[in-house]
Amino acid sequence: MPFNPDAPLLPDTGEPGFGIYVHWPFCAAKCPYCDFNSHVRHQPVDQPRFTAAFLREMATMRQMSGPKTVTSIFLGGGTPSLMEPGTVAAVLDGIARYWHVPDGIEITMEANPSSVEAERFRGYRAAGVNRVSLGVQALNDADLKFLGRLHDVTDALKAVRLAREIFPRMSFDLIYARPGQTVEAWEAELEQAISYAVDHLSLYQLTIEEGTPFYGLHKAGKLVVPDGDQSANLYEATQEITARHGLPAYEVSNHARPGAESRHNLTYWRYGDYAGIGPGAHGRLTRGAAKIGTATERRPETWLELVEQQGHGLVDQEDLGRDEQADELLLMGLRLTEGVDLARWQQLSGRDPDPAREETLLEHGFIERLGNSRLRCTPKGMLILDAVVADLAC
Repeated sequence: MPFNPDAPLLPDTGEPGFGIYVHWPFCAAKCPYCDFNSHVRHQPVDQPRFTAAFLREMATMRQMSGPKTVTSIFLGGGTPSLMEPGTVAAVLDGIARYWHVPDGIEITMEANPSSVEAERFRGYRAAGVNRVSLGVQALNDADLKFLGRLHDVTDALKAVRLAREIFPRMSFDLIYARPGQTVEAWEAELEQAISYAVDHLSLYQLTIEEGTPFYGLHKAGKLVVPDGDQSANLYEATQEITARHGLPAYEVSNHARPGAESRHNLTYWRYGDYAGIGPGAHGRLTRGAAKIGTATERRPETWLELVEQQGHGLVDQEDLGRDEQADELLLMGLRLTEGVDLARWQQLSGRDPDPAREETLLEHGFIERLGNSRLRCTPKGMLILDAVVADLAC
């Protein structure tokens, strides 16, 4: 193994960093709320063939990125915990072959509780994974069934205990603003989640995405989600409880004990570079003064054939202009409680924030300055984040 999987985690430098994202597109079942690039296959996936394709696409991405030091790796999906430990090991070894991977970087793998086994978890750990993110989503069986999950609460808690035992760092996801959910019920569920000694929680409001089964039900009036006021109440309760228990929000939907923030996701939100590998993966790569947005073919088998024919599955390479980069920096950075580096935004955009617009947002308490160097949303502004970003980007 080219890196030490037991090395202590490197400190967060506050820099954007360079991440590698690898997308495993397969799931055991498709959840009715999910619009991610995930696919169910009723025959076993040819993992050695996909592994070889991942490695070939890495070679192309390495040519595009040039030599880089990796600061985080993320195995997402889909359900990456459907991969064999040997597949994970081969992928991580490949990344270390093409880029410099120091000891002690964060290597995250997403896992579903229904696909968790202790032996597989230990295999992933031996391969180099040092952080696992569990898709728990709810802590009662009725809502898990409603969300289309294959696990129950017993499975979820078993997975949490195993993850805590085997991996140095662990996070899990919950979805709130579910139909009929009261603030009191969510507060109790969130208190229960925190009691499992987690150091990171991703807490997402249920959103109705076009093209999903939930979208059709919602449009037909058969699925009613909390209205804007109730959603705001649920969000505010989330902030209060997590902060009280020492897991304050560091991003709109992510909460962590100090030092346990997701390094890989910080790369996205700080607008760093990352190589996206696998079906439907996106990336951002800087070459000289230019930044390129990349996207690969979404359909797994089509992606596989493209990689085998031409060495990559890229279907889009977009040169991002400075205005586009400045807008993306603002969009991503204002999600963070640390806010946006104004000097970097000004360098990209070639201008200062519009004084009148900024003053209006300041007066209404939606944004605030951190000295002269950073701009961030207030908790009040986070509730209308999209509007704040749109106003500042004009």
